[in-house]
Amino acid sequence: MGRRRTSLTPILFIIPAFLFILTIVIGPSLATVYMSFSVEGKLTLEKYFEVVTETSPKKALVLLPEGLEPPPWGALVHNIVWMAIHIPLVTLLGLFLAYILRYTIGSSIVKAIIFIGMVIPMVVGGLIIRFMFDKDVGVVPIVFDVLGLESLAKTWTSYPQLSLLALILGSVWLWTGFSLTVYSAALHAIPASYIEAARIDGAGHWHIFWKIVFPLVKPATIIVVIMTMLWDLKIFDIVYVATLGGPGGSSNVLALVMYLYMARAIDYNAAAVVAVILTLLTIPPGLWLALRGVRSGR
Repeated sequence: MGRRRTSLTPILFIIPAFLFILTIVIGPSLATVYMSFSVEGKLTLEKYFEVVTETSPKKALVLLPEGLEPPPWGALVHNIVWMAIHIPLVTLLGLFLAYILRYTIGSSIVKAIIFIGMVIPMVVGGLIIRFMFDKDVGVVPIVFDVLGLESLAKTWTSYPQLSLLALILGSVWLWTGFSLTVYSAALHAIPASYIEAARIDGAGHWHIFWKIVFPLVKPATIIVVIMTMLWDLKIFDIVYVATLGGPGGSSNVLALVMYLYMARAIDYNAAAVVAVILTLLTIPPGLWLALRGVRSGR
């Protein structure tokens, strides 16, 4: 048998895509990494120590009032707090709503209303969050005022103790539509015979939910958790619009600090450091999700 001739056609099609990725993705990424280590032409870890040790970089926080010390929380800690609160709420709320609405008349209308948070631009979402927690027009302070809780009937985004929590709770509405959609698809994939058999055996809704539904939607839960984690790490829009990291850096996040270093402090090396740190944090969950998808597709 003669040798099979290798066609160069696939390679010719790959070359433009490779050059595009090299120019747009790989090249700038390598330049960013180099810039993060470069200080006055020398390779050093100086910028990394500077960025990591400053819990709230004063030179990047233009809105920090004179004489006011930043709270002892850094942007990285804010992202961690965001994930610790946001991921459980979005996951459980999306699963609960998907399960309840599956047996509710007119559920498609309710799902469409909830999904609005995913459709609107995040900049608009940030403005909505800002007004939601405003003392004069916001629904949240009004509710607490009716309940007699004067300590919470105020503009949340104006207080360091409440500004980050206000953004996190507001983002729950913006992202719940995603988890609701994923869980709705996962619930429809569960054979109806499983639920009917459990009901015949006398199982109630609560028992069916925890013993049958919850274990069977585990793949969907993994997707929701990982995607929400990635969204929380790169959150920027709603923070920039609603608080710009204030007051006093109390709602700063990594992506916003990177922007402030670059656009306000004009410190591109420090901005590159934050970009590298943010990338290192997002790669493991993204890579794990991608490898899991490849394995499940085999």
